[in-house]
Amino acid sequence: MITLDILSDPICPWCLIGKTLLDRAVARHPDQPFAIAWHPFMLNPDMPPEGVDRRAYLEAKFGGPAGAARVYGRIAEFAREAGVEIDFDTIARTPSTVDAHRLIHWAGLEGRQGAVVDALFRAYFREGRDIGDKAVLAEIAGEAGMDAQMTATLLAGEADVAEIRARDADARARGVNGVPTFVVAGQYVLSGAQPTDTWEKVIEELSRVGTEA
Repeated sequence: MITLDILSDPICPWCLIGKTLLDRAVARHPDQPFAIAWHPFMLNPDMPPEGVDRRAYLEAKFGGPAGAARVYGRIAEFAREAGVEIDFDTIARTPSTVDAHRLIHWAGLEGRQGAVVDALFRAYFREGRDIGDKAVLAEIAGEAGMDAQMTATLLAGEADVAEIRARDADARARGVNGVPTFVVAGQYVLSGAQPTDTWEKVIEELSRVGTEA
């Protein structure tokens, strides 16, 4: 197996789009070689724990209502063309994602990262749930096959908060300034949502090299 490390944030629409396009390539190649691991990168590392009103946040970030509408209009159009379901109108708040990244980390210890990442994207981008809320995250953990009560207990404390922040800081120190970022075999970096045919070519090349070896 070849490692595919993915730096992502569960409130990043391009990360959802990028994952969907990758998933399609993987589905077409049942013998694909990737062992996928998800890693934390926070779009808003200084976000308060309670999050902020999403409209106010976007307007402040993109220079007013027109700027926010222009940027997210492009994202919505790209998502539609790619067949990725996103309902921005359901999202009321922009949350802190520290706890969501803790959940993804714990899911990795149980071999459930893929299920939890999918559940977080679905909860935020399709169902409008507040994934900064600890109770919501515990529910999502349960939906993905984890122990919801244990997750709630862990989320109530500070377990692995420092580690998540340290890993986020390390990614920035290594030059990551946006997500999704994909690292193949610890060496080759692909930034941004890559087309499915690009992933198919990567998979085919890796499979060819593996066969020759």
